Amino acid sequence: MGFRILHCIASVNPKGGGPIEGLKQLSAVNQQQGHQVEVLTLDSPDDPWVKDCPIPCHAVGPTLVGNWRYSPRWVPWLRAHAHGYDAVIVNGIWQYHAFGAWRALAGTKTPYFVFTHGMLDPWFKRTYPLKHLKKWLFWPWAEYRVLRDAAAVMFTCEDERCLARQSFWLYQCDEFVVSYGTSAPPEDEVRQREAFLQAFPDLQGKRLLLFLGRVHEKKGPDLLFKAFASLRARQPELLRDVRIVMAGPAEHAYGQEMLKLNRELGLADVTTWTGMISGDVKWGAFRASEAFILPSHQENFGIAVAEAMACGVPVLISNQVNIWREIQQSQGGLVEQDTHAGTERLLTRWLATPPEQWAQMRVNARQCFQQRFLIDRTAESFIEAMKAFGMRQRSAKPKAV
Repeated sequence: MGFRILHCIASVNPKGGGPIEGLKQLSAVNQQQGHQVEVLTLDSPDDPWVKDCPIPCHAVGPTLVGNWRYSPRWVPWLRAHAHGYDAVIVNGIWQYHAFGAWRALAGTKTPYFVFTHGMLDPWFKRTYPLKHLKKWLFWPWAEYRVLRDAAAVMFTCEDERCLARQSFWLYQCDEFVVSYGTSAPPEDEVRQREAFLQAFPDLQGKRLLLFLGRVHEKKGPDLLFKAFASLRARQPELLRDVRIVMAGPAEHAYGQEMLKLNRELGLADVTTWTGMISGDVKWGAFRASEAFILPSHQENFGIAVAEAMACGVPVLISNQVNIWREIQQSQGGLVEQDTHAGTERLLTRWLATPPEQWAQMRVNARQCFQQRFLIDRTAESFIEAMKAFGMRQRSAKPKAV
């Protein structure tokens, strides 16, 4: 008999990146294991991504107060329905869905757990000191209490857990590290590759370097462009057939800034901006690529990194991606510092690797994914962790047939 689990998240919009993608994949496996999973979101019921969500979705928007996303319906909904769930999972902090979950559930018989998804990494404190000061105004009466009163705060790796302690001196919670991962890619590699190359025929026959994800400052796209431009200026023949594929939404201000930088560095002729891609086209982007790159300044896990490895694509990452040790040990990718010089070394090492060695790295990448990052193991450890920290031992009623 399974459990009834409710995920709380600010939005189920796929543009939110890793947290919502991880939620969907984890929920799919939990459902296969016999658990009932639903999601509560601050989205408006009319938002198209709510209707497209593969998990039963309760949308209590629209919201007020900008990025804080306050909804007067959130707390009443949770208080009215919490008794029907064995556990509530809060995905992410710094928005009303987390504070509202604390208001509704603290001290009740329904335990709630928090996934911070890297949002307590001290990189944000160093990079945005004014924003951090603003967060301090919220911390003692909001997020601190959210974490303090949770049954447990879950981290995706030991590095994330240790780093979370460095952002605020006022910090108290029960910590637990769960294994984290993603789903294996759908089969039919040929169909997927063709779908991508039909969508972007100019990339046929080129050596593709894939950046897939949000075009965000923390992910280091500027490092990629500057390093590529420097190397191209010195050794143009080395990069003659290489094309950068930027797969992710770039309509926002920082994305436009990166488009401008790319043009100014003279890389427009070797860069394809796909926008957000999904399905066969997304998987085809991995299948068609020779390498995946993420010179990130902060990444608590990196679902796209794991997806690349699942497709047998070696990854070029910084040592700020918190699974870099596993990747380095498996020899399924290359690791350097999150600097211009480090990113240039990633490119140089990739291009200098003999084909037979790169082929072995493809095998290593796939094996590393299977052994460490497959979502099935994540789902099992996730349930066991919640049991250990007090998930109610009341089995869910089976759905009526």
